[in-house]
Parts: sequence; C-alpha cells; structure tokens
Amino acid sequence: MMVVTGGAGFIGSNLVKGLNRRGITDILVVDDLTEGDKFVNLVDCQIADYMHKDEFRRLVASSALPHLQAVLHQGACSDTTERNGHYMLDNNYRVTLELFHYCQQHQTPLIYASSAAVYGAGPVYAEDAANETPLNVYGYSKFLFDQVLRRHWQTLVAPVVGLRYFNVYGPREQHKGRMASVAYHNMKQFQSEGHVRLFGGWDGYDAGGQMRDFIYIDDVVNVNLHFLDNPTVSGIFNCGTGRAQPFNDVASTVVNTLREQQGQSRLTLDELVQQGFLRYIEFPDDLKGRYQSHTQADLTQLRAAGYEAEFTDVQTGVEAYVKTLLQQGKL
Repeated sequence: MMVVTGGAGFIGSNLVKGLNRRGITDILVVDDLTEGDKFVNLVDCQIADYMHKDEFRRLVASSALPHLQAVLHQGACSDTTERNGHYMLDNNYRVTLELFHYCQQHQTPLIYASSAAVYGAGPVYAEDAANETPLNVYGYSKFLFDQVLRRHWQTLVAPVVGLRYFNVYGPREQHKGRMASVAYHNMKQFQSEGHVRLFGGWDGYDAGGQMRDFIYIDDVVNVNLHFLDNPTVSGIFNCGTGRAQPFNDVASTVVNTLREQQGQSRLTLDELVQQGFLRYIEFPDDLKGRYQSHTQADLTQLRAAGYEAEFTDVQTGVEAYVKTLLQQGKL
C-alpha cells in the first residue's frame, strides 16, 4: 500500500491521480475533511482507503500500520501568514519527525514536502544551510525538519527525499482560499471584475515585475514520481523550474487566454495596462521586509539526482490551467 498524506489537498490529490495513471490504486489517503469541500479533488481518483490525520498519527505512534510501499507526505499547514507557532510546529514539524522515525524503523521510503520558504528573501536558492533564513514560522517549520534529515544523512536505512516546492499552480487548488496560487486568484478576479490587480513597483522592481519561480503541478508530480522510481537516492532538492518569471507574465497569460476563449485578440502587456485589464496597487506596507520579491530554484542538485525533464514555462502552464478550469465549468 502507498500512503499520500494531505491526499485530498492540492499537491496530494494530483499525486494520487499521477499514481492512478500508472495503474496504482492501492493508496491510503490521509487528510482532514472536517471542512469537506476538498472531497471533490478525489472524486475522479481511485483509492483503497481514507483515514483522518489524527487516526493515522496514532497508528504511526503505535507502529500499527500495515506494510507500506512508500509514503508521500504532503500534509501540512501551508498558510505562510499563520502566526501560531505551537500549531505550526506540531502540524508541520513534529508530525513529519514522527513519520520519519516510523519510516526508518520499517525501512519505508519517505518523500516529504519541504518549501522554498526556507530560503527567506534569498538571494541564493541552493540547498545549503548558508542560504536558509526563513521569514515566517511556516518556513521555519520546514527548515527545522530539513535540519533533522541532514543530521541523519550517514545513518539512513531507507531513502528520504525532501522537495522544496517553489510557487506551485494548477488544477485541484480551489479549496485553498487566499493561499491558492497567483494564477487562480488572477482568473477569479478577471472573471468577477474584468481586470487583474497586481502589486506596484517596490524593492527595485517595476509594477508587476516582482519575479517568482512558478512551477506547474504536472511537473511537481513528475519530480515526486522520479524519486519514487529511484529509491536509492536521498536528499533535499529544489522543486522549481530554475526560471524566474514576473507576475505580469502570469496575469497577462490569464487575461489573454480568457479573452481568446471569448473570440477576442491577444494584447501586449502595455495594451493590457492601457486598456485597464491589468491594474497596479500600492505595495502593502505590512509585506515590506516579509516578501520574496525574487525566487529562482537552483536545479544543480535535482539534475545531479538524474531528473532530466524540461519544466513548463508560465505561458504554457497557465494557459493549460485556464483551459482546464473552463472545460470543467469551474470558471
């Protein structure tokens, strides 16, 4: 049996679907459906069982689980604005630590979600402690377990891989509210208001020019499956495209794709701004000093681990995302 924690969530449900495409259906999904809307992410998936995260945690503590082929641990609080450190460290750090010890005891491969938030403001996004200064307790919760793994490098008896996700976007994220991707918020805003708002210039960047490493969910799934296929590899790896692109690229692709679906022509960035389809607001004071204005994954370690596939650029990925939601009637 394969376990996917956070399996009804954004990345988790896409991983379940990716496993299904390989013919793997003996999957235990672990999540918290107290707020039940996430169930829609699993409707088109095939799984063997569902378990609430608290029950799963109890079984991990008592070593009462059946034999597990591997654990894909995606369950976590991903709200970067959450300030409750007790909750964040228990939910993100302590649960991962318990699962790590269980998997080592039972020689079970573990792939877990780390985050690019460990790097803070950068500017170097390479997997080295010298580059890691998280700006919030979410980033610290991920940083803390990464350090545990580093301390156990020489004594691992089963593979452990931490994937530092950059800005992931794509289908099955509709439940995430304010923590959904920029692309999703741009789509919903354009549909409801007829324009998209972006931050104005700040930190040396022009309006809408702050840059992130935006990675399409299909690429995230492929990276996870790569390490599932290579169980002799352990380590902490960036999971981004290695190519920073501005927020303007995301917004303009959203607007132009939606315009095309309505039989309208594509517009340049300048034309989108001039015609009011893209609008800029003053950069919020409360984000100054707590905001990543530029992220770009260093892929040296990921490539050295044998991952050779090319990554989807924003224009291709966001267009595919918009069209998927339109086909599903979700826009």
